[in-house]
Amino acid sequence: MLTAHTIKILQSLDKKKFRQKYNLFLVEGNKIICELFNSNFKIKEIFSTDPQKLDRTSVPITHISENELKKISFLQHPKDSVAVCWLNEKEIQEDKNIQLVLDGIQDPGNLGTIIRLADWFGIEQIICSEDTVDFYNPKVIMASMGSFTRVNIVYTNLIEYLSNTQNVNIGTDMEGENIYTFQKPEKINLILGNEGNGMRTETEKLLQKSISIPRFGKSQSTESLNVSMAAGIILGQLFSK
Repeated sequence: MLTAHTIKILQSLDKKKFRQKYNLFLVEGNKIICELFNSNFKIKEIFSTDPQKLDRTSVPITHISENELKKISFLQHPKDSVAVCWLNEKEIQEDKNIQLVLDGIQDPGNLGTIIRLADWFGIEQIICSEDTVDFYNPKVIMASMGSFTRVNIVYTNLIEYLSNTQNVNIGTDMEGENIYTFQKPEKINLILGNEGNGMRTETEKLLQKSISIPRFGKSQSTESLNVSMAAGIILGQLFSK
């Protein structure tokens, strides 16, 4: 049985300040929890309505009711289990051949999808501006579908990083080179900007190349693509070369 104090702490983990205070975050659903077993993330404890499905782990598992699960879950339709995990301190690794750089991405769903795309294409590292949404946000974790365990996601001062990187800084721009004829450099930082405002002026000044996704449809009512959708199209084309 969960105590009121435990429920209160777990419910508070939807906010970054409390995740940092307790050094904890939540992962929901057996499928994603199982991804943790083969990662560097450490699980503190698991609360489950069906502990037998997770009995292969040595992590403490507490059997809880469906009603208790609803109290600690951030999902509209809670899954079978909730894992309480320790935050994992991340450090920037050396430049990879293709990296994603996120400048002020705010929507948790977009970040989760971008992490999943990175995992799909074998991109090992995502560099985030300090104001990009926290990847420990429950909505990001859920949208990434476990891919957060395989991609190194770090937060840093982008201007400093992009000024010193050995990779070619590439951004998206309506006037940029056509992605379908673009000649891909060997080492790339693909920079994706904020959903509403794009990348900030300071970041744009550090671009060495710009690319665009041409519009083939005749309708002018679609102003732009969702950032995670654009990322998928660009990565698919870059990896086809």
